[in-house]
Amino acid sequence: MSAELISVGTELLMGNIVNTNAQYISQRLADLGIDCYLQTTVGDNHDRLVEAVHGALRRADIVILTGGLGPTADDLTKETVSDAFSKKLVLDEASLEYIKARFAKRGHEMTPNNVKQAYFPEGCIILPNPNGTAPGCIVETEAKAAILMPGPPNEMVPMFEASVLPYLEKRSGYMLKSKMLRIFGKGESSVEYELKDIMASQTNPTIAPYALNGEMKLRVTARCRAGEDADAIMAPMIAEVKRRIGEYIYSEDGLELHEEVARLFVQKGLTLAVAESCTGGMICSKLVSVPGSSAWFKEGCVTYSNESKMHRLGVKQATLDEYDAVSAQTAAEMAEGIRTSSGADIGVATTGFAGPDGGTEDNPVGTVYIGFSSKDKSFTKRLQLTGSRERIRSMASLHALDILRRNIL
Repeated sequence: MSAELISVGTELLMGNIVNTNAQYISQRLADLGIDCYLQTTVGDNHDRLVEAVHGALRRADIVILTGGLGPTADDLTKETVSDAFSKKLVLDEASLEYIKARFAKRGHEMTPNNVKQAYFPEGCIILPNPNGTAPGCIVETEAKAAILMPGPPNEMVPMFEASVLPYLEKRSGYMLKSKMLRIFGKGESSVEYELKDIMASQTNPTIAPYALNGEMKLRVTARCRAGEDADAIMAPMIAEVKRRIGEYIYSEDGLELHEEVARLFVQKGLTLAVAESCTGGMICSKLVSVPGSSAWFKEGCVTYSNESKMHRLGVKQATLDEYDAVSAQTAAEMAEGIRTSSGADIGVATTGFAGPDGGTEDNPVGTVYIGFSSKDKSFTKRLQLTGSRERIRSMASLHALDILRRNIL
């Protein structure tokens, strides 16, 4: 089975936005074993879009289009596909009521041109869009199908996963199951080097690496027919990946680092308190975003000034005078101070130079110290981070969470 992608939007041709939709859909088609030999990007122009759609339908079994489903006059995708399949556009009352309700919920007036989004090729399969006002649809014959989805990735990706993927699995005779391994503390190039032989010879299951801000994901995907055990197909691959880089894998089910830390605190029955200087509340914000965190997260303090470090955490004046606020000694006293004053089982603290100004010869911008304190163990870790102020703060927060994870385990 073959597919072609048509990305619709003049903004793509002009370079105003990056076409991440095509990359995402291509990867998912490859997982399904659906061949994709051609991708086209076309502007909001009727004649050129007609030419692109007709050409794709001649060559491919399935044509997937993103974009051009909006309410304005230059949103032409449904109209063009309707013509190609000799279908007339008809109003879907359920979709119209959904669009009206969405506008009302947001307190916005629905202008008449939005009714256009509730018209669909007659007899098509309508794809719900819980994240926007433009539903998608599938127009099909026995031999051909056109799948229409909105352009914004935050609308397209959930629609693909919820509605298009099951349709393609049924049509192709295969299904997919994935597991997401999340990794921190090992860079993308290093992970790829460790796994390069696996990735070069992979067939089924497959591994797809994704670089995030400061961490990585590895998606392991098994392709199988109904009745086959996808977990059994993935198990040897996951075991080999864990054998090579297991200490850096913090989750096998897609949990983010702060969610995994929260899970561990609940599992171990421990409590936590956090003192932050350079991270300015980032760690606490991540942790309290997890439902139920009040059961184990006792307290968080942003002790930014030296006075606050002394008065709230009991950091000694002599420590600040001799070693400075950005030092291993201060980080250690911060962690112990927040732990003992709060009564928590574990205390963690951050202090550093996030930049762009500040720093010393011994501790330049990007230097961060993380302090850890428990009843049985206390230590500090020095980091030398790079990047913008926000990146340094974000990376310091992730390192603090990883220290918690490793030491709870």
